[in-house]
Amino acid sequence: MDNRIAVISIIVKDINVSAHINDLFHNFSNYIVGRMGMPYKARGVSVICIIMDAPEDVISSLSGKLGMLKGVSIKTTVTKM
Repeated sequence: MDNRIAVISIIVKDINVSAHINDLFHNFSNYIVGRMGMPYKARGVSVICIIMDAPEDVISSLSGKLGMLKGVSIKTTVTKM
């Protein structure tokens, strides 16, 4: 299966899930090319952007696991290559 480039945009409303999110990032670290995160204190959320180079099923797996977390919203964009 060919690798695709993906961007996962994450908004974290519940800070208590941060450790779980970081554990997931660690588990998928072989596929993560870059990460940018910043707190948006005025709105009480954190915004994280992950860039991946991975097979589509791996991208879907991380997206699905993140999306199941309470207080986490995600959107994934994948190349059509």
